[in-house]
Amino acid sequence: MIKLTKNAGDKVKQIIESKEKKPIGLQAGVKGGGCSGFSYYLDFVYEKDERDRELQSEGVTIYVDPKSFLYLMGTEIDYIDGLSGKGFKFINP
Repeated sequence: MIKLTKNAGDKVKQIIESKEKKPIGLQAGVKGGGCSGFSYYLDFVYEKDERDRELQSEGVTIYVDPKSFLYLMGTEIDYIDGLSGKGFKFINP
């Protein structure tokens, strides 16, 4: 299972509401990243890819491609807004 914290869910919903063209959900995934290994990414989804897994968390639909799903199982996505910066943070056990 991949889940959003309440902060992350609220932030994603806020961003979706501010967009003129409304996405149907959030794409979470991993990309190969050279020396540092994998890097995580988030993007908005406007059309569903039939190969993606579809999950629900905090009222947000999350889409994950099959390859990324193996690496993201058990991951929690949080939104941090503090003195040291702000953004989404992947917490992967």
